[in-house]
Amino acid sequence: MLNSVNRDILRLAVPSILANITIPLVGIVDTAIVGHLSDAAAIGGIAIGTMLFDLLYWNFGFLRVGTSGLTAQAYGQGTKVQSTKYEVPDECRRILLRSLSIALVAALAIWAIQWLFVTAVLAIVPCSEEVAAVARDYFYVRIWAAPATMSLFTFKGWFIGMQDTKSPMAVDILVNVVNMAASYYLAVHTPLGVVGVAWGTLIAQYSGLLLAVVILFVHYFDNSVFRSIARWRDILRGSELKRMMSLNGNLFIRSLCFMVVYVGYTSIASTYGDTELAVSSILMKLFMFFSFFVDGFAYAGEALVGKAWGMYKGTRDKVQGTKDIDEVVHALFNWALGVGLFFTAIYAIWGNESIALLTSDTTVLETSMKYIGWLIAMPVISTLAFMWDGVFIGATAGVQIRNSMIWAAVGFIAGYLATYRFVGPQAIYIGYFAHLIARAAYLTIEWGKIKG
Repeated sequence: MLNSVNRDILRLAVPSILANITIPLVGIVDTAIVGHLSDAAAIGGIAIGTMLFDLLYWNFGFLRVGTSGLTAQAYGQGTKVQSTKYEVPDECRRILLRSLSIALVAALAIWAIQWLFVTAVLAIVPCSEEVAAVARDYFYVRIWAAPATMSLFTFKGWFIGMQDTKSPMAVDILVNVVNMAASYYLAVHTPLGVVGVAWGTLIAQYSGLLLAVVILFVHYFDNSVFRSIARWRDILRGSELKRMMSLNGNLFIRSLCFMVVYVGYTSIASTYGDTELAVSSILMKLFMFFSFFVDGFAYAGEALVGKAWGMYKGTRDKVQGTKDIDEVVHALFNWALGVGLFFTAIYAIWGNESIALLTSDTTVLETSMKYIGWLIAMPVISTLAFMWDGVFIGATAGVQIRNSMIWAAVGFIAGYLATYRFVGPQAIYIGYFAHLIARAAYLTIEWGKIKG
């Protein structure tokens, strides 16, 4: 029988996993729609347009991550004084409103720089004028979803912090389903053509935002929320706002370091030719498929560690607080390592078949065999880094999270530069694994310090 901690982990992890596995379907459907409607220039234009938003929105991941940790801690503190299950601690409300305020300011800033951003990126990225034209059309439609996208980052983090992963699951599934349906209808059955894919995404984002707001008011907020909203001095209280901005600043730097690793991975692979680029892209897709599962447990870590951390701060019972946090962390790692070993076994047995699902090109298939060992080793190695991220986010240890990714980016660059002369493109994967090991090692060392 599972104890209460393990039941809580599964209760939080499973909905996140179910939501995550719907994400790849959107890209597949969008590509299929464009591929059947138009030519290679349109396919390339949508790919470039999507990349523009990946570059833009990646840097605002702190809205989800920071909100999750802060809310979980406030929820943990609130459980010591709240008498009813559905009563939302006031500080949780204030965190949501602070984060939404930041999200809306960020969206306005994105609108203000949209022309400069797309012009600068397209000046750097080599593509034909036809591809660039499609990318611009796509970008200038989808950019109007920025307020919804930024707000959904906040809502997802807030729901997770409130120990609720079913609500963000419902929102994610709605967004993805509406995205696929609206994109297909608008692209195929209206004069919009390829740009209908962008309008479909726009509609989907605001549909998700509407559902998030409905869930918020139905399940969490009552009339007292209006009193909370009215107390702007509490919402913008200097010390709490400063804490949120400090955490978000550290998480923003973390996001930039992630870009160094993941953009660097693709950029370096492209220098070895089309075949190596295709292989690296396929392997990364398989890496990411695994991450959809382990991220579910990382989200559970954010919620449960944050809650335990908040309860510990509220009671100031260091011995009991440490015991509770250790129990949660040990259980999380047991589940995450189990998932990692499962995928290592899957890739060891069916690694070749997994790659063959994503390409039928014999040259790519033959080349990928040189890297199958990296695919097999990846799940267990990356599990440690992913899981520690969730734990440290719950602890709102912004400095340590930031530093871990700085060291990870250094590890990626150093691993590649130290080996590429001797092993060629294998150095890409050496650098990638060096970044995972650096993250895991640094956070393992730091955990004892911040917990103590």
